[in-house]
Amino acid sequence: MNYQNKNLKEFFKQLGRSVVFWIIAMALFAIFRYYGLSEEEGVSTPVEYSFSRALSMFVLFGLGIGFLSAFIEFFLDKYLSKKVSIGLNLIISSFIYLITIVFLSTLTIEISNLVYDMGINNNRGWWVYDKTFWTIIIYIALATLVSSFIQIANDKFGKGVFLKMLFGKYRKPKEEKRIFMFLDLKSSTTIAEKLGHFKYSQLIQDCFYDLNEVVPGYDAEIYQYVGDEAVLSWPYEKGLSNNNCVRLFFAFKQKLLDKNDYYINKYGTSPEFKAGLHGGVLMVAEVGVIKKEVAYHGDVINTSARIQAECNTHNVTLLISEKLLNDLHDDAQSATKFLGSVLLKGKQKEVKIHSILNYDREII
Repeated sequence: MNYQNKNLKEFFKQLGRSVVFWIIAMALFAIFRYYGLSEEEGVSTPVEYSFSRALSMFVLFGLGIGFLSAFIEFFLDKYLSKKVSIGLNLIISSFIYLITIVFLSTLTIEISNLVYDMGINNNRGWWVYDKTFWTIIIYIALATLVSSFIQIANDKFGKGVFLKMLFGKYRKPKEEKRIFMFLDLKSSTTIAEKLGHFKYSQLIQDCFYDLNEVVPGYDAEIYQYVGDEAVLSWPYEKGLSNNNCVRLFFAFKQKLLDKNDYYINKYGTSPEFKAGLHGGVLMVAEVGVIKKEVAYHGDVINTSARIQAECNTHNVTLLISEKLLNDLHDDAQSATKFLGSVLLKGKQKEVKIHSILNYDREII
């Protein structure tokens, strides 16, 4: 399916970011460790430890870490993050990284010895008593913390939002044009009564985990989770591009259908979601002191939520405002049904809504 191809594309973007980050990080280590060292009074360094050679070694080392760490993170996220505790995940990942760094260090030394004839010791177990190696380990641990902090901040606030907050863009309210989707589990009360609160909570976890696998491929940002509801958002043009805001819903729907046997066997039910879509201009601002976050204020959010609430009334799974529908590409418009004008709760002006009945699987 296309969303899998999109996720693969997202992985390669992550791979590129990882390679760039670690090349820069290890180049900085070479600068901190070796630049100008031979010019210091009272310091004598052999020619093989010249700055240019050290820099090339650590850039090569950073390239290797960048590639392998991206694959390690992908493996851990896909196969371990849901199955083990955070503590055990940390122990396993630390062990894998240690083995990886020993392997890369040995390989880098071997290549450097061949290219520069440096004669650096790389006999079996060389790393156990090598002080430079453990210095690098400490530096990599600190660099990993920085990388993790950036990743966590991006996950929390959405792509690019963290940097905007860092530079104070949202200190004062800003006007933005965005698309919002309110995504809610159908028959949630009935399912919760049937499963009990513990099993129901696990079901929501699984559903949102599957949602998170789909989201990156459609340039969406998850604004917040509220109980069994997820609120997704796009910058207006990104949501319209390739009809991302519509395609995501049907990709998520197909993801759940593909895992139908899993949900039936574990929970005795097939989860299905309903959604409301609307877009327009609203305000975005940084709020809070003890717990900071970016908040959106405006009629767009309220209207999106109330459009989603109409799904049960019309017995459909996806509703969209006519205003947003008119901005989408023709292939999305052709698969709709006009349901009329409705006076949404809390509004004085009627809103025209359409249901999107289906979407050709070949273009999802």
